[in-house]
Amino acid sequence: MLKKRIIPAIDVTNDQAVKYVQFRNPTVIGDPAELGRNYAEQGADEILYLDTTASLHSQDVKYEWIRRVAEELYIPFSVVGGIRTIDDFKRVLRAGADKVGVNTAAVKKPELLTEAANIFGSQCVVLALDAKPIKDDDGEIIRWEVYTHSAHESSGMDAIEWACRAEELGAGEIVCTSIDRDGMKNGYDIELLRSLTKTVNIPIIASGGAGNMAHILEAFKDGLVDAALVASLLHYGELTVMDIKKYLSQHDVPIRYHSI
Repeated sequence: MLKKRIIPAIDVTNDQAVKYVQFRNPTVIGDPAELGRNYAEQGADEILYLDTTASLHSQDVKYEWIRRVAEELYIPFSVVGGIRTIDDFKRVLRAGADKVGVNTAAVKKPELLTEAANIFGSQCVVLALDAKPIKDDDGEIIRWEVYTHSAHESSGMDAIEWACRAEELGAGEIVCTSIDRDGMKNGYDIELLRSLTKTVNIPIIASGGAGNMAHILEAFKDGLVDAALVASLLHYGELTVMDIKKYLSQHDVPIRYHSI
């Protein structure tokens, strides 16, 4: 059985690590490289860095902080945000990242996923899927809609249909963030995650909403995800990665322990 992954998520803006709530109101929490090294030492399987402003403001990727992260980390890390072209993929990978994630650029130009997969391999092509529920008059969810530009703009696309197409185009895994739950600590959107994991065959990474260890367990047991992103619980010192892994192991979730 494949081991499940715990992946700390670190938002970066202006070369600083920050924490957002629903993609807004950032609070500075430290240095990206130092935070990443700390989580690696706690036993993280990977680190995911998100530049949540690059797409929104059409900024170029800043490579210096990526190089500093690469110098500090001995585990894989991904960079998401601001990647628009194959050259951007190339530069981020050359700066030291192991995977590259795209959202807005892939929605605008879906063939970018195929081009990147053909050149670099699907294993390093990550689709960042930011979704919001669309409800009927009775408050029932009828579908989830894809948002771009750091969750500020609706694409009008159905999230499940887009995930299926992205897999066909060459994405190697999907990081799915429930926008309404991001930073709220009230649990992942299990219905959304289950819909994805039962539809596509590539790994799904849960993002947005972990408020306690039971939420993370629920993502694995009920959402059937392959990995879980965790941010607030770690950033504010409520838990360590090892706390989470021990809890999951006690509840029969297969996890990997790293020797440091």
